[in-house]
Amino acid sequence: MKRKNLTTLTLYVMTAFALTALHSCKGEPGKILPPASGKAGEIAVISPRVHWEAEPGTTIRSILAAEFAYLPQREPTYTLFNVPPKSFNKVFQVHRNLLNIVISDTVSSNRMGISRDIWAKSQIMVSVYAKDVESAAKMISENAEKLLSNYETAERNRVINNARNHANPTLKKYVTAVVGGSPDFPRDFTEKMHTNNFFWISYETSYTNQGIFVYTFPYQGEWQLTAEYLVAKRNEFLKENVPATAENSYMITHPTATPGFAIKEYNGLNFIEMRGLWDTQNDFMGGPFVSHTYVSPDNKNIVVLEGFVYAPKYEKRNYLRQVEYIISSFEWSKGE
Repeated sequence: MKRKNLTTLTLYVMTAFALTALHSCKGEPGKILPPASGKAGEIAVISPRVHWEAEPGTTIRSILAAEFAYLPQREPTYTLFNVPPKSFNKVFQVHRNLLNIVISDTVSSNRMGISRDIWAKSQIMVSVYAKDVESAAKMISENAEKLLSNYETAERNRVINNARNHANPTLKKYVTAVVGGSPDFPRDFTEKMHTNNFFWISYETSYTNQGIFVYTFPYQGEWQLTAEYLVAKRNEFLKENVPATAENSYMITHPTATPGFAIKEYNGLNFIEMRGLWDTQNDFMGGPFVSHTYVSPDNKNIVVLEGFVYAPKYEKRNYLRQVEYIISSFEWSKGE
């Protein structure tokens, strides 16, 4: 392909975006955007194939399609597919996650921009403008965390908004009364069992099980906020409350897969995140889990929210993300 034609293609999306963004900024009274399309965890990368197969594409894949941690099988963090600019039509314009790569010597300065709700509701588009392929790859690499966090925020917000729009307020009220706060549970999630300090809430189909545990115990000091202690406490609660299918079987933390441990912050709240694999004692079930551990505002209790997945016939990334984002919506009661 001649350079002139290549430049024309790479500028196609830039021009389309600029015109759309300008029109959007003016505000179109009464305009209703369609819902975003595409599967959860999917990103459409708008780029000429020559760049997708070269250094910019390789860099994108190394970041966004890297292995998703703490799953029982290999799955990418995001599922990527390439859309050449000449093919970027109305079908792709409404995709939920867009990554627009524009490489041309006519670009005034290397930069990255974030746009939302351009052609569809809850849509995000990250645009990278660079003078050459080396600059594009460098910019993508240097902004890896920004790329990941923006797509994660968009995916999380969609799940939380859906949970709030189709909520089970009775369940939230009940959990709040016991532990002092609650996430927003979608109406498809129902209570499976509870005790005075443990809830098991789940959404089950013939072949999948997305579960959420909420449990609480007294806070005695920071010495409890370690991976070793929280795993031991987790195993204690699961042995008592979560039987498996075989006799004398119950859920446990996988004995040889050490969970990840990190301090996180979301929506103004600090918590401990643990990611790992669950297993069963005396049975053959297993899968991934993620937990968020909070200390109550009055420092009296520790509250743990955990999402887990059992889906032996399917990939698990999207199932896990859904329960993770649901527990991310946790808020303390306004009366706390």
